[in-house]
Amino acid sequence: MKYDVVVVGAGVFGSWSAYTLRREGASVLLIDAYGPGNSRASSGGESRIIRLGYGADEIYSRSAQRSMALWQQLFDKTENLFRQTGMLWLAREHDSYCEATLATLQRLNANYERLGHDELTRRFPQLDLGSVAWGILEPDAGVLLARRAVQIVAAQARISGVEYLEDAIAPLPETDGKLHSIRTSSGKEIVADHFVFACGPWLPKLFPELLGGLIHVTRQEVFFFGVPPGDNSFNQGVMPTWIDFNDLVYAMPNMDGRGFKLAIDAHGPEFDPDSGERVVTTSGLNAVREYLARRVPRLVNAPVTETRVCQYENTSNGDFLIDMHPKMENVWLVGGGSGHGFKHGPVVGEYVAQMIFGKGNPEWRFSLASKERVRQRSVY
Repeated sequence: MKYDVVVVGAGVFGSWSAYTLRREGASVLLIDAYGPGNSRASSGGESRIIRLGYGADEIYSRSAQRSMALWQQLFDKTENLFRQTGMLWLAREHDSYCEATLATLQRLNANYERLGHDELTRRFPQLDLGSVAWGILEPDAGVLLARRAVQIVAAQARISGVEYLEDAIAPLPETDGKLHSIRTSSGKEIVADHFVFACGPWLPKLFPELLGGLIHVTRQEVFFFGVPPGDNSFNQGVMPTWIDFNDLVYAMPNMDGRGFKLAIDAHGPEFDPDSGERVVTTSGLNAVREYLARRVPRLVNAPVTETRVCQYENTSNGDFLIDMHPKMENVWLVGGGSGHGFKHGPVVGEYVAQMIFGKGNPEWRFSLASKERVRQRSVY
């Protein structure tokens, strides 16, 4: 059988792309080596933040706003995997990023509150504010239950007619002009008019010469801490999700009894998604506890209840990569979303469908030509 489109990678970008392409009338095959929401995937794990704030990067704020509506439409007919925790930005006195975020939220007519130091202290006594002078609360923001959400998107894609195959992709043939087929590791040949490679940290492994220096896969550690019994101040509904952008830290309240989640967002060392060990380091735990001592002192000695090692797969500055392969006119490269991309899955799916069907205008920031080899992250 020949498909209109084959999508390689059943993470949030690939699953939404397959789902959207099928709804546009294409015959679609979705392939993944380990399965939707698997523990090696950048889209795996239990939770991801969905928020509108992006500093001055209004392109991502508008995308998040549109994606929020599309996620909710999906959950309305399946299962609600959104937790409206609110999203709190902790700002310093002169804070250009948070000031730009505030201006963007105003332009979008978004729902937000600007909170001064005294109001932050009154409403969130769990936090030791230190040098935090003010904050922005997005009350409509919150958390997507990531692994389960990806699995629901993939399941809805299959219900809509997308075929699914769990298999790895063999190294691609060298070709100029057009890719006619790919092979799986089990030897199956798959023929299609278009190929979408939305395989996250595996992109530079499939296209080493092209993307080896443009997509950076890094090891990231996440920690969950047990909250005191009988103390609901760290629970969903009392504590919001929050970002301390200046220290590159994000945190989520205790949801579904999993514990208080905290991670340092700075990029870690290089990592292999297939063979990398997913065990946290003592140095990583020590760094998190040092931060807790300053910002959330009541949890400084809280027991670790869960840990996770995932990976980011970022471009040099954090912009997405969604573009045609420079030598293969029917091959699309979709990635570069780790660290902030999960929430945008629905809009990425729409954009991929528009590009394949020739209905939209390409966004320069997503182009391969805009990508640099020197890492200088600017999108968070």
